[in-house]
Amino acid sequence: MNEIKNSSDIIIFGAYGDLSFRKLIPALYHLFNDDYLDAGCKIISVSRQKISQEDHIKLTKEKLIEFIEPELFSEDAFEKFKKLLHAVYVDFADNDTYKDLKKLLDKSTNEDRISYLSTSPSFFGDICKSLNHWGLIKPTSRVVLEKPIGRDLESAREINNQVLSYFNENQIYRIDHYLGKNTVQNILALRFANRIMMPLWDSTNIDHIQITVAESVGVEGRWGYYDQFGAMRDMIQNHLMQLLCLIAMEPPCSLDANSIRDEKVKVLRSLRPITRENVALSTVRAQYDKGSINGQPVPGYLEGEGVSQSTTETFAALKVDIDNWRWNGVPFYIRSGKRMQKRNSEIVVQFKNVPHSIFQNNGEPVSSNRLVITLQPEESITLSLINKVPDLSKNMRLEEVDLELMTPCTLKRKNEAYERLLLDVIRSNPTLFMRLDEVESAWKWVDTILEAWEDNLVPMKKYTAGTNGPSASIQLVAKDGRDWHEE
Repeated sequence: MNEIKNSSDIIIFGAYGDLSFRKLIPALYHLFNDDYLDAGCKIISVSRQKISQEDHIKLTKEKLIEFIEPELFSEDAFEKFKKLLHAVYVDFADNDTYKDLKKLLDKSTNEDRISYLSTSPSFFGDICKSLNHWGLIKPTSRVVLEKPIGRDLESAREINNQVLSYFNENQIYRIDHYLGKNTVQNILALRFANRIMMPLWDSTNIDHIQITVAESVGVEGRWGYYDQFGAMRDMIQNHLMQLLCLIAMEPPCSLDANSIRDEKVKVLRSLRPITRENVALSTVRAQYDKGSINGQPVPGYLEGEGVSQSTTETFAALKVDIDNWRWNGVPFYIRSGKRMQKRNSEIVVQFKNVPHSIFQNNGEPVSSNRLVITLQPEESITLSLINKVPDLSKNMRLEEVDLELMTPCTLKRKNEAYERLLLDVIRSNPTLFMRLDEVESAWKWVDTILEAWEDNLVPMKKYTAGTNGPSASIQLVAKDGRDWHEE
């Protein structure tokens, strides 16, 4: 049995969208079955679609069967879970349509209310205003904001200020699902619980660090959304910058949420600005052209609906410098793109060579140590070491071997990121969520790059779908005498 079960009313706005059915409802289903949620909870699906309670339960069941592993669904479990489910029609921008939501919540005895805004950010202000109008915001209420929160610093501030008019900062949970991954959280344990790692984690020992988030899929019919944002806004400004912060941050004084977030903000404020003068040397942007994935032909980005003249990047690569004592002289190379060779998210910590090698190794250079933290498709942490080849040759030959961290797991199944994040919201633990100053610091740094791109100071490149990006990305690293890590 887990800790005392949590009893909260969870209100999902935009509940009939892909995110809700694919991630949120399955996460809540698993949390309930694992005894983290009390039977007195209400899971309220709020949408602009009018539907009966019977049809809502039927549809929810169909989606659960579609999106979770077959062995994890059971009729008996769903019969209990469905008692938590409620559907309410609301036109997000029409204050009067919130009456039915108020009636349902007034019947609840739960003090905790969590509003998950899985809608366009343009509705965030209207929803919060109406929740406040109908008296549905209590001191214990929380609101979860799904990305993207704005397109730049100015729009992000506008959206956040709208929400802050009705919720305090400590009630706001800005979600980044990457931070819910177990291996991402394990970065803290790896860095700050292992004496062997702590003295190595600086410019004295580390040559450079790479962060890659590659997707083999394209936009998949989401051109209308994606073309407004692109790789920089959709991935780098949030996901990759958060990973960079966890890798580069100083040790926090505790695991308290603000202690960790304070250190992340320090990293963001230490980023060396990429200006109009050096943007062409430090960044690459590109769009995928037609090619093939897994042997199947795929169209180019500009062949999508309504984007034939688009200047939105589907790939971005940056060389990032952090101006502080720990990381002086250590470049961080980050990249993200769609329609790449394979789906892969990883952090590579490349250590420096030994000062002087005593090994001839048949004239071959001795590899340097490397730590690879893989987030997807399968989570793992691997340390590459140099070992003697077990043979009888006259001269000692060396080879690279991998030590893989295998975390013992006592759980019945692998937990998904949204389970951890939703449970943390329910527990009122904001550690894995972005604070306002984090969001603004990241946008402030990224905005100067985006403005330079809009002025075409960095020409748009092309890359064939099914490859690892444009040749300019290879050159970005190669001119420093380095290579992207590729399996």
